[in-house]
Amino acid sequence: MGTFSEGIEVWLTAAGLPLHLLWRGRRYTLAADPVRWYERRNWWDEETRAAPGAGAGLVDREIWRVQVRRDGGASGTPLLTLDLVRYLPAGRWRVIKIYDALRESVEELEPGA
Repeated sequence: MGTFSEGIEVWLTAAGLPLHLLWRGRRYTLAADPVRWYERRNWWDEETRAAPGAGAGLVDREIWRVQVRRDGGASGTPLLTLDLVRYLPAGRWRVIKIYDALRESVEELEPGA
């Protein structure tokens, strides 16, 4: 599937790692260690400008790749792999990519996809 952006709620461990997700009205739990990296956002394409002295942390985006299983699903249920972005300093989370490996589950979430 392609890249998109959709709001998601994320619960973190004490160490700041994603642990549970609430997405499209369903709760998911991480089934593997998440992977984190940072990417530069295209700040030059955006009209919004940071106030002087308030730009720290606004250029890079924190990206997490997570593998989750829907709560209540059997342990053998295939994992759903998502890329999430956390916008700092607001702390908002968004799903930005769903991987094709689990097309049936995505279609179940969004009939006709």
